[in-house]
This record gives sequence, C-alpha cells and structure tokens, in this order.
Amino acid sequence: MEGSDKGEVVNEEQLREVVVSGDLPQVKSDGGVLVVDLCDIVKDTPVTNVLESLGYLPGVINLNGMITLSGASSTTIVINGEPTQISVEQLYQLLYSIPVDRLKNVEVMYSAPAKYHVSGAVINVVLKTPSALDGLQGQARLGYDYAHYPSYGGGVSAVYGIGRWMFDANYSVTRAHSYHGEDMTSLHTLGDKTHLIEEFDHNSRKSLSNLVQASVGYKLGDKSQLKATYNGQFHGKTSSVVHNWGTLGEFVNHSKYLDPIRLHNLNISYKSGFGLRLGADYLRYSEKRDQLLRESSTAEVVVNSINAQNINRYRLVADMEHNISDWTLGYGVEYRASSDRSSMEYIEQIQTDAPETGFSNRLEEHTTNFYVSLAHAFPWGLSFQTSLAEELYRRGRENNWIFSPQLGATYYKNPKHILQLNFSTEREYPSYWELHGGVGYLNSYSEIWGNPDLKPSTTYNGNLSYIFRQKYVATAFVSDTRDYAAQLPYQSPDELKLIFQTLNFNYSRKVGLVLNAPFTAGNFFDTRVTAQFFHTKIRGDHFHDISFIKSKATAYGMMQNTFRIANPFSLTLDVSAITPSLQGIGDISGMWRVDAGAKWTFGRKECCQLNLSLSDIFNTWSPTLSINYGTQNYKLKAKEMSRSLRLTLIYRFNGFKSKDEDSTESQDVLDTSRFGTK
Repeated sequence: MEGSDKGEVVNEEQLREVVVSGDLPQVKSDGGVLVVDLCDIVKDTPVTNVLESLGYLPGVINLNGMITLSGASSTTIVINGEPTQISVEQLYQLLYSIPVDRLKNVEVMYSAPAKYHVSGAVINVVLKTPSALDGLQGQARLGYDYAHYPSYGGGVSAVYGIGRWMFDANYSVTRAHSYHGEDMTSLHTLGDKTHLIEEFDHNSRKSLSNLVQASVGYKLGDKSQLKATYNGQFHGKTSSVVHNWGTLGEFVNHSKYLDPIRLHNLNISYKSGFGLRLGADYLRYSEKRDQLLRESSTAEVVVNSINAQNINRYRLVADMEHNISDWTLGYGVEYRASSDRSSMEYIEQIQTDAPETGFSNRLEEHTTNFYVSLAHAFPWGLSFQTSLAEELYRRGRENNWIFSPQLGATYYKNPKHILQLNFSTEREYPSYWELHGGVGYLNSYSEIWGNPDLKPSTTYNGNLSYIFRQKYVATAFVSDTRDYAAQLPYQSPDELKLIFQTLNFNYSRKVGLVLNAPFTAGNFFDTRVTAQFFHTKIRGDHFHDISFIKSKATAYGMMQNTFRIANPFSLTLDVSAITPSLQGIGDISGMWRVDAGAKWTFGRKECCQLNLSLSDIFNTWSPTLSINYGTQNYKLKAKEMSRSLRLTLIYRFNGFKSKDEDSTESQDVLDTSRFGTK
C-alpha cells in the first residue's frame, strides 16, 4: 500500500512484524481482594448465565453442582456485595436466571471484610447496572435439558434506568424431572452374627419452580442510594417416588408437598455519602410435605407422616466508616432473629415398638454481632484490612460467645509479583429441622434421626497466595474446624437398623496447595489448569460408641479448554478428576468427568445465541461412600444421572450496554441453607 507524499511504499508484511499482541491481565489485586475478569475468560464458552460462568473462575471446584473455592472450608456467594438469606439451592436458581451479559467481574476474598457480615471465603458477583441513556435492556431464554428424563425452562431478565431511578427484574420457570439411584450393601453385626443386607433405590422427582427477583434503586446524591430488593421462590407440583427393593422386601416411598413451597424475602438498604450503611431484611419460608411408605406386595402402610416448617427471620445491620489521613476506620453491628415452627405428625405407623417420633416445636434463635475494622495502604506497596468481631448466639437457655479475628493483607509493588495473606474465622450452624430431633423413615431398615444437641462448628482459615504476571496463582492454605459436623450412617448394635444422623466430631484439619494457570495458543486455543493437593485429618471421640482418627491425602485436577473454530463458533472440552477423600469415619471414592460444549452467535448485532452443552458425558461423577471401621461395614454407591444434554436459545435486546456497578457497596446476603424438612 502507499505511504507518505514522498512516495515511500511500506510493505504490509513489515507492518505486521512490529505489531505487539498480548493478553489482558485476568487476575488483579485490590486491597486484599482478587478481582477476576471472568467476562473475558468465558466470552467464547457456551455459558448463558452467571452460575455456569462461575465454573470457569480460577480456583473454583464444582462438586456435584456445588461451587467451592479451593483452599476454603466454605464459600459464600454474594451479588454486588449483598448477602442473601435464601438457601444455597435457591441462590443457585437466582444466579441461573441472571444472564452472563450482566456480569462485570468477580471478586474473590479468602477473608471477607467485616462490613459484608459474612465469615470465611466470599465470591462477590459484580453486575452491571443500567443508566438513563441505555433505555430498556434485556434478554429472553428458552432451554431444554435431557438427563434420563426431559426438563424444560425459560426466563426473562430486564434492566431499566430513568433519571435517578434504576430497575432490575428477573423471572424464570423450570419444569424439572430428575432421577438418581443408590445401591447399598451393609454387613450388619448383631452379637456374634453378621447379616448381609442389600438395598437398591430408584428415585424420580418432579417439580415446577418459579423465581421472581426485582429491585428498585434511587440515587439520593452522587454517593448515596436507597434500594429495595424482593426475592420470591415458589415450588408447586413437587413430588418424588422412591422404589426400594432388597433383602428386607420391596417398598415404595411417596413424598409430595401438600402446599407449594414458598419463600418471600424483602431487603431495604441505604448507603450514604459519608460512610453510613443501613439495612433491614425480612424472610418468610413455609413448606408442608406428606410422606407415605408402603410395602409393595401387600400395599400395607409402614409410615404415613406430615412434616411442616414455617420460618420467620429478621435482620438489621448498621455500618459506619471514617477516612482519617488515608486510614479507614469502620465499625458496625448486626442483629438476627429467627422463629421456626416445625412439626412431624405420624398419621399411621405399624412399627408399634418404635418410640414416639413426632413433634411440634417452636425454636427461636438470636444472634448479635458487632465489630471494629481498620484498613490502610502504605506507599511502599503493603495494604491491609483487619477486623475484630464478637458474636453472641442464643438458643433457648444456651448462650454461646465467639471471638472472630480477621485479616487480609496484600503486597503489590510490582504487578508481576503480588502476595496476599488472609486469616478468617467462620461459623456454620445446623439446619433447623435437625435441631428438633425427630425420626424419619427411608424404608424398613434405614432411618434419619435429628439431633437437638448439635453445636455450631467453628473454622479458622489461613491462606497465602502468590500471583505471577496477574495470571498465574499459587495458594497455600490451612484450616482447622472445631466441632466439625457430618451426617453418616451407623449400624445399630441392638437391632437391624441403619441410623443416619448428623454428629459433631472433635475436629477436621486440612492443609494444602492450589495452583491455577491459563495458557493461550494464538487466537485458536485457550486452556486453564487447576490443581489442588491437600491432606485431611479428622478425629471423633464419640461417633455413637466408636472413637476414631483418620487421615488422607487428596488431589483434584481440572483442565478447561476452549477452541475458536470461526468467529461465530466456539467449542469447549473440560476434564476433571478427584482422588479419594474423607467424610468423617467414611471414605469417599475418586471420580472423574468429561464435559463438552458448543456456542453459536448469530443475528443482527449478534443478538441471538445458541448453546449446546454435554455434561459428564460418561456419567462417572458419582461417589461411593465406604465405611469399614470396627463393627461398621457399609457401602453406598450413588448412581446419579449426572450426564445431561442441554440446549439453550437466547435473544438479547438493546445490547445490555450497562454502566458498571459500584462493587464496593456492602449490602445483605440471603442464606437459607438451614431450611427444609428433608
């Protein structure tokens, strides 16, 4: 081509030789927080929503659909810094309804700042927010999922900004039909005789789920805002049928919800321009479930019960921050109160020798947490934020205090080399249903017992991360959980009964290393490798009449590969594997899986997208629990139908060209992990 007026000719190939290309940093550090450009990581993958995108977050492990952060004992997911009171399952449904186009970035905190009112590790999903210039933007989705049975779903998401007002709404509906099975072998010792008991279960479950999420915000000034958010979830026509056969006969266990499962949550928050944040939250949850267990050949009723749960939960939060000569001083208080009215009524029960197992109780809890925090960034590269918190947990006549120190520090002088140190304390509370102490029946052999004596577990976590070139991350971690809790089966020494019950053990200790590395081969191929190695030691002095100490080394690996075939087409192929691990006195078998996907973008301004994904192609991501210790000899093989084919069609309107959300805003997280009668 021609160049200047002097008639110089510049060769096109010479121009290409001086072009410099490079990768944008995918991981940055900001005041003790790892900021991940997840949008860039998933742009060519067949993901359609925020939940699916989290599976590509560096350091994340997806175990049977549960998102956990490598090196953390537990992980809380929040949206725009707003913790929720809904359950993990319900939060995942909400994340599934939010389009991936709404995603700005993701913040990873191994030690969450005190203002979040969340202990332990946090994944903060930062979304974009609308502006008045964008008008109405949104997305519609239709999906088909086949995993042994077909399931269907769809949803609509929209955002709108006008003047000082901001509106956000999501609605999704899913008609699901799922299947899983279990094979159980129990060598049960009674006296000097051992009985071989085998059971085989097939479980089919149907549900119709509706999710509504809406928020409205009003900007009072440049830095102040008032916001109200509603989360509603309704599960109607929910039922399951378990066919059980084996040594002790054949049984059918029917379970259906007499009323739709309902959850209503309303959150109101205020953020001022001078550091004050206020929040109020109310949650209402209710369910009523009927269980009918029959002997197949005679249709004789073994157990017929009705389980009901009604929970009201309240939460008040006040936080304040002061900036004093480049130092940030913070303090705040959180108050939570819950009232749980639960009942188990046995309408019919032929096991006349069984103890009275029904109940109708009211359980009240009150938790008060107050903290003081300090943060500062030194000019020579060190920044930190630390806090001291005291929490009082009251249940009945029980008063339980816990002191919770927290620290997050970053050394960031050279962007090629970043160091992060984190320490945190977290508590995990048992489910409400287990605290009532009732007894449920799976069949004539297996029972589920509650435990009113369950205590909250306390975990102390420490992490040290090294980030090289803002892409490669190595994290060493250690965690110590006191009063570690796990549900395990126990073969009764007095009768042929298998008892499933959650118990507290002395401790669970874990130490390990996590490595994350992305690699790129031109514009055609990307791969991301995650490797985790950890050693676990668990001690229990009172597992019924058994004491034990067990330890095991475990390795986990994942490779995520993306192939760009042509501009509108891309393919993915992911491989994951984990070696055997521990659950209390039990051993969990190793597993592996292969996933694949394809993405096709088309239409005017790429407004349409068609995704095809194949999950767990060989149906191998199902564990086996084995216990062989003392008199306990038991094996349970899960036969989940984790292999699935999913087809999703997406239509976007008005481009989703939203402004960035202020990710530093701290609001409320919905946690309903303790709900449910199962």
